[in-house]
Amino acid sequence: MSGLDGVGRRLAWPRPLAELAAFLRDELAAFPGRGNVTMRCVLGSAIVIVVSMTLQVPELALSLMVVFFVTQSNIVLTRVVALNLVIGTTCAIACTIGLYALTFDYPLLRIIVASAIFFCSTYLMRAVTKFGLVFFLVSLIVIYAQSFGDLTDNAEALVRNCLWVWSAVNYAVALSLVINTLFLPAVPERQLRAAMQRQVATVHARLAAVIDAHAPAVQIGSLDLERGALSLQKLLRFSTMRHRYSKEDESAMLACVTAVSRIFEAAAVLPGDAVAHGAGQIDAIRAVRDELGSLGHALGDDAQWLHWSASRQAPVSTSIPALDAIQRALNALADATRSPAPTPPDDVVAGGAAAGSEKAAKAAARSALLEPDVFANPRYARFSLRTLLSVLIRYVFYNAVNWPGIHTIMLTCLVVALPSLGASNRHGVLRIGGALVGSALALFMVAFVIPQLESVAGLLLMSLPVIALGAWVSAGSERISYAGIQIMFTFALALLESFSPPSGLTEIRDRIVGILLGVGVATFIQMSMWPEGEADALRAQLASVLREIAALARLEARAVLTGLRAADSPAVVATWAMLADCETMLARVSLEPDWREGETARITLLSQTVLAQSRAALIAIEAFHHAAMTGASAGASMERAGKFQSDVADALERYASQLATEPPAATTPARLDLGGLRAAPAGAAGTAFEEALERHAQRIDAALAGLPRWLAGEHGSGEFASAG
Repeated sequence: MSGLDGVGRRLAWPRPLAELAAFLRDELAAFPGRGNVTMRCVLGSAIVIVVSMTLQVPELALSLMVVFFVTQSNIVLTRVVALNLVIGTTCAIACTIGLYALTFDYPLLRIIVASAIFFCSTYLMRAVTKFGLVFFLVSLIVIYAQSFGDLTDNAEALVRNCLWVWSAVNYAVALSLVINTLFLPAVPERQLRAAMQRQVATVHARLAAVIDAHAPAVQIGSLDLERGALSLQKLLRFSTMRHRYSKEDESAMLACVTAVSRIFEAAAVLPGDAVAHGAGQIDAIRAVRDELGSLGHALGDDAQWLHWSASRQAPVSTSIPALDAIQRALNALADATRSPAPTPPDDVVAGGAAAGSEKAAKAAARSALLEPDVFANPRYARFSLRTLLSVLIRYVFYNAVNWPGIHTIMLTCLVVALPSLGASNRHGVLRIGGALVGSALALFMVAFVIPQLESVAGLLLMSLPVIALGAWVSAGSERISYAGIQIMFTFALALLESFSPPSGLTEIRDRIVGILLGVGVATFIQMSMWPEGEADALRAQLASVLREIAALARLEARAVLTGLRAADSPAVVATWAMLADCETMLARVSLEPDWREGETARITLLSQTVLAQSRAALIAIEAFHHAAMTGASAGASMERAGKFQSDVADALERYASQLATEPPAATTPARLDLGGLRAAPAGAAGTAFEEALERHAQRIDAALAGLPRWLAGEHGSGEFASAG
């Protein structure tokens, strides 16, 4: 080792800082739609600042927070959140004023009644799926208002302040709705078209590398597949929520989304060293590229993309399985959009009937107003009681120390009250981090910028960059979005709450102290009383994903043996969406505190390994299926391939059943027998087909062999270490 290398190693960043830098780089990177959300937030905030300062509407920081909440990624979410905000604040202010009117002269009775309202609201916040935000606002405003009832004996001033809060919230809601509807509107259908166009363009560029070795390489990873499938599913749901399409159009939209997802997935399993050989194969690939170009143009045409049809029939086979899968998906899309109501084959329907009925039941349960176990699940009452106790402890402390500046301690109690420990800890960390950044920016402005201000224009020039930063962070993933709101809100509370420049720094200090104390007390209470972890739920979700992959392998084995197409089946898209849900849950589980040293790290590593091997297995199973379908088209016997896919499904189901037991007792699946795939049809083509199947089968076997042994209480065996 050279001396320079040794110096480089000594000067390297510590691992936590390097991981934090990588995390921030990924989370703050631009993606389609993020700039649009940021622009709408900044425009709405600028108008709110001017209006509130000109008309002297109090609670400017609250109005700015409303702008951030209402400005969502598309107009459907914007309207849903706006409606919930109006209903929630109206009910909350009505309850608060009624509580003041009836119990203002009886402080103990006022606290008892407010606690009862808070308990019921937090209970319904967990039990009601569609109006959780409404009950969150009721519980937050009712309990927070009690912190001001002890500071004054002027009931009229308290009622007037409540009415000003209602005005500040609802005028900001109305203004945000106008901005999001008229300026840079984010329509879900256009977003869906744009997302599909991006995926088709990526596949088009990937095929260019197959024809031309000098073309830039385009790689599609498993995470790209996962995020692409999830985004298309969400945008399709939002599109159907906004418009009521005819059955024909709705079926065509679903067929188009499924076909684009299958095309994108087929391009991902295309070998990196795939190169076209011969003029006939190059012409076939160019024909497929032409069809993709036609589809991409049709996706951008509002009048035609739902009824797209191929301009010409592509060749039957390109001898590259992934390209043949793309061609089959294009042909299936053309058939589906040409006929008004495509009917799936009977065998495919029979194979997926049980799974379909189960998914339909789950969807119906999710769409219901109340959770099915609303009165039977003790977790809802425990959550409410735990949150209420946390609030009352802070209320007693708040009044005992007579420190009005730390009133944020009352807000923090409910803000970080989430069902799981991991989600609560993440919310607490984001609240602290955002508040520290916002406070630091406010201190800088107080020291260096505010003495130079002379007009509202200067105030906007000072505030809008910070608001833009908060909006950019808030428009990111849920792992950092709440920190953006906190940056903006803390900054606005410190500098924009009054109609004159701030004269001291004590308010900034007091709010930080209140947030730190609030998060600390909330974390202690949640860990001490009925802690709700998601480790067991994550394990069950991982088992469900493995079962879905096994069911997909069986479905594709049946399709290979009977000659049916599985290219238009939405099972693959649904499986990728389940993997995305597991990844989100894993991010929360990794933040859960545990009294047992190393247990959270062990579960996180095991879950990451299962998740990674599940992705690898799904991609390899799809690649194997594409190769098998190509062989079936060439007249090869598919009994051995179907038998191998069934063996893969059996191995996955056994591991999933072991993983779902309580306590878990999952062992790494045994190696698969690949010898049955080596009997191939005669000729050079048969040999190439055999080698392709065996190569993909080895990838499947390696993915299954990478599934870790998961035993309760086991720490760090050699097998686990190698799997991790």
